[in-house]
Amino acid sequence: MNIKALRDQRADKARQARNLLDTNTGDKFTKEIENQVDGLYAEIDRIDAQIERYERQAEIDGNEQLEQQQTEIDNRARAGMTQEQREGADRYNAAFRNFLMVGERGLSNEEMTVLRTGIARNEQSGQQSNAGAGGYLVPTGWGGRLLEALAAFGGMRDAATIIQTAGGAPIPWPTIDDTTAEGEIVAENQPASDDELEFGSIEIGAYKYSSKVFTVPFELIQDQGPGMDIEAFIRRAAAMRIARISNRHFTTGTGINQPRGIVTASAAGKIGAVGAPVDHDSLVDLEHSVDPAYRSMPGTAFMFHDTTLRELKKLKDSEGRPLWVPGVSTKEPDVLLGYRYRINQHMPVAAPNAKSILFGNLKEYLIRDTMQVTLFRFDDSTFTRKGQVGFLAWSRHDGDLMSAGAPVKHYQHGPNA
Repeated sequence: MNIKALRDQRADKARQARNLLDTNTGDKFTKEIENQVDGLYAEIDRIDAQIERYERQAEIDGNEQLEQQQTEIDNRARAGMTQEQREGADRYNAAFRNFLMVGERGLSNEEMTVLRTGIARNEQSGQQSNAGAGGYLVPTGWGGRLLEALAAFGGMRDAATIIQTAGGAPIPWPTIDDTTAEGEIVAENQPASDDELEFGSIEIGAYKYSSKVFTVPFELIQDQGPGMDIEAFIRRAAAMRIARISNRHFTTGTGINQPRGIVTASAAGKIGAVGAPVDHDSLVDLEHSVDPAYRSMPGTAFMFHDTTLRELKKLKDSEGRPLWVPGVSTKEPDVLLGYRYRINQHMPVAAPNAKSILFGNLKEYLIRDTMQVTLFRFDDSTFTRKGQVGFLAWSRHDGDLMSAGAPVKHYQHGPNA
């Protein structure tokens, strides 16, 4: 069965559920109707999971096409280089590729010189060198692919605004809350009043993240060929690790020696009653705690853990109908109170005093990546005795809610009864 057939099945189930909800309002929404709707939702969840598996396989199958697209981007960048710069980039890329395959001890003197010269040139532009310690700055295209791969893990990168900078120097970012400012009517020949905007500033830096050391078997490197791209394998392994820890910090980071997460930076929108679970009225209160100026912006959505979604799917409106209504043609847009939602597995789960639901303009959260990525290769006896080669990636990131207003607010559960 292909994806289209599954989506057709899903659409039919969703239409049946909508029809039951639309034609059975008030007292007509009996327990029997509720069970029918819940059964259809269970079928939709099953089909969604199957579609997701098919799409995952299609993504894997499409890696070659994505790689080709990235190559085209790299080629456009190369078009702006001089012939000498292009030749230098080619030599560095080739030397770096050999470094991944055979390590420093397997490189020729010329290749070592190319890598060290490339590092030296980066030092002149303010980048940090790790030459001599077994690590080298990755080529520009390689690092760009790694940063793109970060988006495949976690939930914050799907929702936030992302900027990429060449270096990691702190950036003072201006902030303003202009939601209460108003203009005026001015009589003829009279001057306008003064109402200066009050700007603040938040500094966004670049914390150094490590992938931790991960290993690759000798056989995987030796079998490098059309069916195995060892560079892509290493990038994905490094990206997965860095993405997970950085997504955790972008979500709940304290802001002390790590990024300030969006939950930490958000303001309280609704605090639940003692011992009470989240309900429909609480979601409405959370929605309206955010200024309409932010609610109307692109990027406005709920964010929560998948287990929270499971509980929210069970909520009913005042007529006893489910709040969560699946889209007809695809899984999106599934909405709550008319807004899309984002799943983030690093969001707190429901618990006393936990801030488990966010709502607002999530685009107000800024993620900063630096384009400096360093990769180390370890092939000493610690690894060779196990038939492995070790790799370690370093990259730099930061994140914060860049607004003096309150574009994002949270629902906080009440304490235990």
